[in-house]
Amino acid sequence: MSPEYVVGFAKQALETTLLISAPMLGFGLAIGLVVSVFQAVTSIQEMTLTFIPKILAVFLALIIFFPWMLRYLVDFTVRLMVSIPSVIG
Repeated sequence: MSPEYVVGFAKQALETTLLISAPMLGFGLAIGLVVSVFQAVTSIQEMTLTFIPKILAVFLALIIFFPWMLRYLVDFTVRLMVSIPSVIG
């Protein structure tokens, strides 16, 4: 196993992690921004107001994107398993 292979695999793993987490982070960011603007407009200074909408948004994103995330992770795992014989041999 060459260092180039290890670096390439680490790069693919990090890209996969970022791509899989992006929908949930994006939903949480968008809802957080909307709630923050709402708080600024209405002068509500309650810090805990943002938690429940963010949790619900992330959960909703997980439900919506779970089939795609699962398919992507399974494809990544299959590619990894298929490449094992060429790395060992």
